[in-house]
Amino acid sequence: MSERSIRIGAGAGFSGDRIEPAIDLLKHGNLDYLAFECLAERTIGLAQAARQIDPAGGYDLLLEARMRAALPVARRNRVRMISNMGAANPLAAAQATTRLARELGLSGYRTAAVLGDDVLDLIMAQDFPLIDREGSSRDLGSAVVSANVYLGVEGIVEALALGADCVLTGRVCDPALFLAPLVHEFGWPLDDWDRLGKGTLVGHLLECAGQLCGGYFADPGVKDVPGLARLGFPFADVDAQGCATFGKLETAGGIVTEATCKEQLLYEILDPSAYLQANVVADFTAVRIAAMAENTVQVTGGTGRRRPDTLKVSICYEDGFIGEGQISYAGPGAAQRGRLALDIIRERLQMQGVDTGAMQFDLVGVNAVDRRAAASDCDPREVRVRIAGRADTLRSAERIGAEVEALYTNGPMGGGGVSRSARKVLAVASTLIDRELASARVVIEEA
Repeated sequence: MSERSIRIGAGAGFSGDRIEPAIDLLKHGNLDYLAFECLAERTIGLAQAARQIDPAGGYDLLLEARMRAALPVARRNRVRMISNMGAANPLAAAQATTRLARELGLSGYRTAAVLGDDVLDLIMAQDFPLIDREGSSRDLGSAVVSANVYLGVEGIVEALALGADCVLTGRVCDPALFLAPLVHEFGWPLDDWDRLGKGTLVGHLLECAGQLCGGYFADPGVKDVPGLARLGFPFADVDAQGCATFGKLETAGGIVTEATCKEQLLYEILDPSAYLQANVVADFTAVRIAAMAENTVQVTGGTGRRRPDTLKVSICYEDGFIGEGQISYAGPGAAQRGRLALDIIRERLQMQGVDTGAMQFDLVGVNAVDRRAAASDCDPREVRVRIAGRADTLRSAERIGAEVEALYTNGPMGGGGVSRSARKVLAVASTLIDRELASARVVIEEA
């Protein structure tokens, strides 16, 4: 690795992730940057629905808790933070962070909002073919809740150049949160495909936070991971050529090994030779992963090709309702009583004209995952009945849980612990737009 390097830490891998591992990194990690990746496919649709109720909302629900804990330490240790916690309302997120910075006495703290990913008006005004199913965006009609394009690093890089201490975005490509500080610090041209590919590799390995340290990896007796209750988050030291070494705090639980890095490398990518991003088509086929010391792994060999001419858009839309009901049975004959309960509910719903063909009738503990199993295959001492199905209306969805609750006195003996719910379904469809139709815009808020 060359003389100068940048240390980037992972502060979160999803919206509800733990806060304390990020604070540990801020305190003890000697970081230059900390990135929080908190935005899943449907998260932004839920955030947009929240913004419709409260125009000042629509950003990550844990934003203020994270920032209250992180801001003083980040300011003291001169760590710049980047996150997509802006969700459906990056400007409001930046304003909330600025108010909090003032409250904490952090005068002059600069928070940037990166705007431009919301392309709902464009999607509603034109018609775009869907890429993950037949049909087009117009087919979704008035059910569309949100449409957000996956932006690249440009807005984040601009915000950093403007002196932002914290950058909050809406929808950007996940690795862009980590690639952007490398582009900013090392001055990488946005047509240096190989280094952009290497930086995307770094971002992809860091973006799920605890997973690189053994979370979602542990398998007792097969892949043992120590200290999972104290699992730490990883960091990477990256040089100007994109060579990266990954590690964790010595005091944190978990492990960083060749195996954890390999699993994360292949996580959620369709084609390792063509990982499509807004700024580059990354190629991971020549990646080499080598342990340098305990919990220290070097990753090299990522490359890249010219960026795509189009950008992906995620469209969230309302797609009916899901109703669900659950009840437990225990003791001798639990599975047989559970099976009888399932048969009763199936017949009851059919009597009411409900099409049960596509519904789930699960006996948790017997065949909820392995659909080939039957109640007669084993004799568990406890099972949980679960019935779930789609419906066009909320009232129809609520009937499922109501029928399960009725099993208390109208079904097999010993049922208990009923739970029932009915909720609106937000589904996701994808399309592509010409990249010229979307661009980032930066707004700076200062405490």
